[in-house]
Amino acid sequence: MSSEATKVKGVGPPPARESAIRNPPSAIAGRRLRRALLWLSLVLLVSTLLALWVGYQRLDFAALWTDERARFLFFGLRLPRVLMAGVVGASLGVVGAALQAMFRNPLAEPLTLGVSGGGALGASVAIAFGAGAKVAGLPIVFVAAFAGACLSVVVVYRLARTGATVLPGALLLAGVVMNTVAAAGVVVIQYFADYSRALQILRWTIGSLDVVGFDQIRLMLFFLVPSWVVLLLLARDLHLLAVDEETAQSLGVNVRRSERLVYVASSLIVGVTVAVGGTIGFVGLIVPHAVRLLFGEDVRVVMPCSFVLGAAFLMLADAVARTALGAGELPVGAITALAGGPVFLWLLRRQQRYTAL
Repeated sequence: MSSEATKVKGVGPPPARESAIRNPPSAIAGRRLRRALLWLSLVLLVSTLLALWVGYQRLDFAALWTDERARFLFFGLRLPRVLMAGVVGASLGVVGAALQAMFRNPLAEPLTLGVSGGGALGASVAIAFGAGAKVAGLPIVFVAAFAGACLSVVVVYRLARTGATVLPGALLLAGVVMNTVAAAGVVVIQYFADYSRALQILRWTIGSLDVVGFDQIRLMLFFLVPSWVVLLLLARDLHLLAVDEETAQSLGVNVRRSERLVYVASSLIVGVTVAVGGTIGFVGLIVPHAVRLLFGEDVRVVMPCSFVLGAAFLMLADAVARTALGAGELPVGAITALAGGPVFLWLLRRQQRYTAL
């Protein structure tokens, strides 16, 4: 019997299946990802140029060739700060996307899960009792923030997990309690610390991206780049975990191994970013949801796009923080909180409505 007759009798594969054979989901996701990254790269470029241009003193790029002061302002202060914003924003964006996929909860992000709070508590201890000390050549602030973030994510996950199920309500409640305990710990530390270190902790906890030169950024990248690679390589596993653990396991995902890798990589990323920039919340909440609205729910697309859009978002937020008061400067954490708070409430309301249905 001819192939045409087979198709007429309906024995052959239906058109939808033929399309799936010709265009497997991974290929479709790859094309969608390339298109999305192209658009987001343009957004990142525009954001970078705008963030470099604005500030208390707007730069004349033509003067960089002749004015020594303009060169110092640009290469010593403005460019490192914009790069720092991009690095921190990209880190928080990709961590937020990974945690939302792993916990299957749209409200999961480093701040709401208490990870940032734990990192902040660890870093506050380090600032109060030995800000300049090093452990195995590493700044103790990095080590303490990483330890605090690791402890927080383990505690929150253990409290929210019942058997094979992670309860969304318990997850958020545990995260809120962890943040509250961590915030109380930071206040106690400030109370007993000397005035200069208490002021340093206060300025640091509300989020700041002040940086001079590139040394600190290079040190950050030494830890962040491997962690970024781990999370992005786990995008396929997280895409399957976002459905449920049983499906992921049946398709060959080593669920426990993937979860452990996400814990360690996310904790290291949050620990480093908190140690450097303080508590900058809601970037990991806003950015992945914006990506989903623009490019769909596929985690293999959401995670790389959240990385790029997170960098652009925090660059713009920091530009607003530097210019909103004219000669003064707002903490960038305040800008992201003002933007992210209403989004969080809207998502919480929407989730409650879906649960009721």
